[in-house]
Amino acid sequence: MTKKTPPTRGLHELYAEDPTAADRRLWGREVDPLTRRGFLQRSSLLAMAAALGASIPFADKMPGGLIPAALAQSDEPFTLVGKEGLTVLNDRPINAETPPHLLDDDITPAKYMFVRNNGIPPEAQGIDVANWTLSIEGESCLTPTTFTLAELKERFTQHTYQLQVECGGNGRSEFVPSASGNQWTTGAVACPSFTGARLSDVLEACGIADDAVYIGYYGADTHPSGAPGKEPISRGVPIYKAMEKESLIAWAMNGEDIPYLNGYPLRLVCGGWPGSVSGKWLTRILVRNQKHDGAKMAAPSYSVPRYPVAPGTEVPLSDFETIHSMPVKSLITFPRSGITHPLGESLEVRGHAWAGDLAVREVHVSHDFGATWQPAELRDAPNRLAWQRFTTRLDFPEPGYYEIWAMAVDDEGRAQPMVVPGWNPKGYLNNACHRIAVQVV
Repeated sequence: MTKKTPPTRGLHELYAEDPTAADRRLWGREVDPLTRRGFLQRSSLLAMAAALGASIPFADKMPGGLIPAALAQSDEPFTLVGKEGLTVLNDRPINAETPPHLLDDDITPAKYMFVRNNGIPPEAQGIDVANWTLSIEGESCLTPTTFTLAELKERFTQHTYQLQVECGGNGRSEFVPSASGNQWTTGAVACPSFTGARLSDVLEACGIADDAVYIGYYGADTHPSGAPGKEPISRGVPIYKAMEKESLIAWAMNGEDIPYLNGYPLRLVCGGWPGSVSGKWLTRILVRNQKHDGAKMAAPSYSVPRYPVAPGTEVPLSDFETIHSMPVKSLITFPRSGITHPLGESLEVRGHAWAGDLAVREVHVSHDFGATWQPAELRDAPNRLAWQRFTTRLDFPEPGYYEIWAMAVDDEGRAQPMVVPGWNPKGYLNNACHRIAVQVV
């Protein structure tokens, strides 16, 4: 079979930056991620053949994540199961962020919670909740135990907390030079309500040795390569974070089952830290006598340099440190960026602010590019590790183009920077002031 000659317009460069985008062009169709019909994995070749009504002779040669051209040429809107309005960044694994104006609810609805997956979720139809188990083990677990999901619900007191979850790379797209990874803008954050057992209660029931320093998780998702035994991600937190009362082994979100793409039927939630420590499709937790050494625990994954570096600097792996608490940040959720507003009418501005393990002390808003600021009204969080609502009203002195900026300050006095903070090789922890555009007429 003669290989099709790829288009010359930047395709090789595109392959280096985004293989799935390059594949879509190579197969003859430039598509917007929001209009694609669906995601098909290499493990779904039989389903693909059934949908096409024919066998696929060279199916084993098809790059992972592609949609057959016969299906890709459909105009039917693409949807993620249980989600609405998300912007898809990658399809293998699935990663999708939420536009800021869809995050205006105090409690993030399930349909608007972002999706950040490092691996391929277990097949939905293969999830047997009645037989789903969680094993607690490891060098520093005194009594290794396996629980069914039903046993977790029956044996341990249930707790509900609203918890802020944010990808460590949220805001990565603003770094220059660019950093590798999903080019998140501002929408890889959510603050839904989670229900489950305290991680500390479950660990204590299994016995924690005096030398315990860390926990690590494993899930039922698989590596995008399909390589057997290769974990897509297996991270964790120090034992002190695991023992916080808000750290949960959760089976419900907003009073219902956790959405499939967010970890159904069981996940960890350790609010305020990078979302990667809150493992999904949870099957196993290790109590470790050393820092956990699972997939994506080693630098440079979810790590930043110990010292400031110039943009583009190559940093030795020994000079990285693992990210713990996320920095202070805010998001304007109303109005939507790009609106037109009449002169002479005040404009309501609202949004959320959060600060990792800390609380937010104050939020300020500017309409003159940070030359002056006015304080916003700031609500208390419903519980520790939840975001806080801020509101204010702005008046504009004359017609023209304006930007509304929001700046939060945590309870230790650290404020968001007005520009993108110190560059790092992986593009983590961008907490620059969020800004939206308003045309006053």
